[in-house]
Amino acid sequence: MLKVNEIYTAISGESRFMGWPCTLIRLTGCHIRCSWCDSEHSFTGGQNLSVQDIVQKVRDNCFKTVLLTGGEPLLQHEVQQLMQALLADGRRILLETSGTLMGSKALSLADVPQGVHRVVDLKAPGSGIGSEKIDWQGLALLGQGDEIKVVCAHRQDYEWARDLVLAGGRWDPQLRVSFSPVQDSLSSRDLAEWILKDGLDVCFQIQLHKVIWPNVERGV
Repeated sequence: MLKVNEIYTAISGESRFMGWPCTLIRLTGCHIRCSWCDSEHSFTGGQNLSVQDIVQKVRDNCFKTVLLTGGEPLLQHEVQQLMQALLADGRRILLETSGTLMGSKALSLADVPQGVHRVVDLKAPGSGIGSEKIDWQGLALLGQGDEIKVVCAHRQDYEWARDLVLAGGRWDPQLRVSFSPVQDSLSSRDLAEWILKDGLDVCFQIQLHKVIWPNVERGV
């Protein structure tokens, strides 16, 4: 059984699949507390559902793409079976994960089934999460079907992420990396202009679902 906070249809708001309709599965629970978290409701609550029940709900929604998120979905070990079942059902799976160290009871990035698109939220200092908590070894395992996103709260976050990209060596250089601003904290224009000024080969990104449904916290 998996503790599921909510399941609903949505427009994928981030990653290379931005704009695609999907079924969003949000699992309950998170081991970290980012300062800019926009899904605190996922920390607790929800209902216990079997893998079969979840797959049926995805079928009922008919969309090929499934966005699996949280909270932190890899905290629940049975999510591996869910991903395998969804792959077998012909779904495209996007897994949003923090890419942080979670202990022996959780799944690692390496445990994610082949064919799942891993979208790793690399935690900049403004998140309040220390770099010692980042799973750097896991990041090095990511392939070209995966991606890294960095959410920037201010100029210092941008410079931290920029320097990592320019230095190289932490992940596959062909990996898609995107930078996005924390809403109501960093101007989208400022971030875009910093990227251009520094000639940084990353993808600028905003949260599309928040543009479509501003000031709506749940169900988007």
